[in-house]
Amino acid sequence: MTIDEIVKSSIPMSPSKKVILNIAYTQNRLVEKMVAVLKPFDLSGEQFNVLRILRGQKGKPANMWLLQERMLAKTSNTTRLVDKLLAKELVTRKICPSNRRKMEIEITQKGLDLLADLDPVIKEYEEQFSKHMSNEDLELLSALLDKFRNL
Repeated sequence: MTIDEIVKSSIPMSPSKKVILNIAYTQNRLVEKMVAVLKPFDLSGEQFNVLRILRGQKGKPANMWLLQERMLAKTSNTTRLVDKLLAKELVTRKICPSNRRKMEIEITQKGLDLLADLDPVIKEYEEQFSKHMSNEDLELLSALLDKFRNL
């Protein structure tokens, strides 16, 4: 279904308007499906993002600044997210020994186990959206989105 059919526009849209509407609509679809995927695991998309960032640290602690810098949603309240993950025992938070103003956050084994359970579910979610596209199409789409976003 095209974006024209989805929004049922009676007047022609400029290509730039079509692209923006298409990206916004697609983003909403992605988020809706991700919420459904994460719900049984009692995680939000932002919490999942923090856990994946921490897993990527490979045992090295991260601070709030690093998490905020790598978050997909830059407006997320990182402190609140970490507090919720702490309550679920998925992360630990300690004061940095060399800088008492800095907090060090690490993923726990429980957090790693949860991500290991989620990995195949997330892989299926990701492949669901790309199953009708070749790798070349996906690379081109990604490059075009990078180009569009970075103007």
